[in-house]
Amino acid sequence: MNSIIWPSKIREQHFQGWLQKLVPLHELRPESLQLASADASTRRYLRIGGKAGNSFIVMDAPPESNDVRPFIGIARHMSTDCGLHVPEIFAADETLGFLLLSDFGDLSYLKALQAAEPAEADRLMRAATQTLLQWQLKGDPARLPAFDESFVRRELQIFVDWCVEREYGRQWSETQLKWWEHSCKVLVNNIAEQAQVPMHRDFMPRNLMVCKAGDDSLRVGVLDFQDAVRGPIGYDLISLLRDTFISWDEEQELDWAVRYWEQARRAGLPVDPDFGEFWRQVELTGLQRHLKILGLFCRLKHRDGKPSYAEDLPRFFAYAIKVSTRYVQLSPLTHLLQDLQGTMVETGFTLR
Repeated sequence: MNSIIWPSKIREQHFQGWLQKLVPLHELRPESLQLASADASTRRYLRIGGKAGNSFIVMDAPPESNDVRPFIGIARHMSTDCGLHVPEIFAADETLGFLLLSDFGDLSYLKALQAAEPAEADRLMRAATQTLLQWQLKGDPARLPAFDESFVRRELQIFVDWCVEREYGRQWSETQLKWWEHSCKVLVNNIAEQAQVPMHRDFMPRNLMVCKAGDDSLRVGVLDFQDAVRGPIGYDLISLLRDTFISWDEEQELDWAVRYWEQARRAGLPVDPDFGEFWRQVELTGLQRHLKILGLFCRLKHRDGKPSYAEDLPRFFAYAIKVSTRYVQLSPLTHLLQDLQGTMVETGFTLR
């Protein structure tokens, strides 16, 4: 356990006291504790072995910046009501922010897709869209907070505060601010016009795990769902297709999107009956997400001391510019993005 660095001695003492109570109950091996993964927040995950050769995951979510109650509630809903494969919760201290969870292993969708041949990538992505359909069909949106206009605008402001002003040191003119407000209205209206369904809010390959069912078939494990909301039906799909760390040719994106759309229509989900209009909604929804992520990654760099996230800024500028140049009502946004990135629009990008 000496390899685990704790933010404070008090946090470590709280953890040790909590863990020792669980050791006999779950036959844990405290000496096996090691870091499993960390994410962009203050939350992290530790792995601990069991005497039977199995292993568990410990969520370490400091309560001053995290609330584990949404994770617990949504995990139960996803598992019990939706039949999704999410971590089982064996123990939880909501006050201290510690959870003991089942371990889905190390093979994330991101790792699997990065190593996959086209046929295997197609199999994985089809399984992921099936999981998404199951979530949207069986999840209860009424129990989730609304991804409403104020929520959307707060996220868009992160782009202005941290990408435009902090990363690039720009202060927009009155005309540029009008262009930005126009663009925000287009994006806000697009989200409001879509049917509202359960929305994971980060349904991307790094948050999906390659697991096996009892018959050795593929089973998709779903992680990091504590921020789920009630939001537009296109959000989780575009999060899957246009990811933070892996990109696809548009022909492939469209193939997976059409398959999702056809299945969603057959299942009775409220997607637009015209695929062209549906894809427009999905792309504009993704644009809002990608602008937010540009801001978040700059914030991680400047505020949180995590500069590696900024290495993926070009990918998100490419996503954003591809969409803004496609739809005439977003031409003001193209000017703003071009101003930040110089000749990016003219020279183009490869998303590979």
